Amino acid sequence: MRAFLWVAALLFSLPVFASSRCDVDVPVEQVDLGQVSLAYQSIGRASDPALLLVMGLGGQLIHWPDEVVVALCQQGFRVIRYDNRDVGLSTWRQAPDNANLAFEVLRYKLGLPVSAPYSLTDMADDGLALMNALHVEQFHVLGVSMGGMIAQHMAAMAPQRVESLTLIMTSSGAEGLPAPSAALVQLLARRSAPNREVALQQQADLLAALGSPAVTDDRQMLLEQAAASYDRAFNPEGVKRQIMAILAEPSRVALLNQLRVPTLVVHGTADPLLPVMHGVHLAAHIRGSQLKLIPQMAHRFQEAFKAPLLAAVLPYLQSHREDTSHWAQIEPAATPNLL
Repeated sequence: MRAFLWVAALLFSLPVFASSRCDVDVPVEQVDLGQVSLAYQSIGRASDPALLLVMGLGGQLIHWPDEVVVALCQQGFRVIRYDNRDVGLSTWRQAPDNANLAFEVLRYKLGLPVSAPYSLTDMADDGLALMNALHVEQFHVLGVSMGGMIAQHMAAMAPQRVESLTLIMTSSGAEGLPAPSAALVQLLARRSAPNREVALQQQADLLAALGSPAVTDDRQMLLEQAAASYDRAFNPEGVKRQIMAILAEPSRVALLNQLRVPTLVVHGTADPLLPVMHGVHLAAHIRGSQLKLIPQMAHRFQEAFKAPLLAAVLPYLQSHREDTSHWAQIEPAATPNLL
């Protein structure tokens, strides 16, 4: 309770504390990485420990709430947020013809291999390449949803660079975990729209479905959020390719069993897309990880849950901000545990 009250006070006081050091309106910059060009923002002092934020499916860097970014920066972090390839202002230069998402979803349901133009490992490599371009050697990683899956790969691919992991509303990808409802999956896959108005209505429907049953969303607010996303960038084909990358991903349990990195797993008890057992299972397969369950939180950064979310995340990050003695490690591969 004390941590919650402290974070609530911090949120209400952000206009007082915020300074040019944590200005979320710094310009969005581009970095050319060959196959991809990534749009990113760097908020905070370059000398501060770096915290890389990895967004989920179809999300843009603007979907990290500004007040959350400022709160992270005020903890003494250089916060770096970016658009994943194929969404927002980032690009993927080898985009093929339209992805046949319906066909790949059918294969997935039948238990057949799914073909994807790129993998979550490729997307993890994008994030590592961004940090190379910024000359950041060690850093912390916070990933949400698909971004949490990408973050798991980052720690496995660059074990001496990742100082801590924070994994929010994400999964191990193991078979047998609870699935979302068919109606929600249908909303998630509904990415084509004939015009802006239809696209905004579809996105508002999806946002509402991903929200907590304990919160009544204002429809106009959801439409305004959808409009901000649409007007900044609208790339439904890119989102389809990201969905295919998730569907093609095998279980990460064997990878997680070998990972040795300070890890915090945060999950909502009312998550409709990745039900709470996804978070419980994920934490169970990362040795030494901490698990924080937030009652009634779902699969969105809703206003009602920002304070409890920060109350879970900020103390953990602060405890590892200056600690470089527990860099991520990968143990030698043993017989994979696929349970």
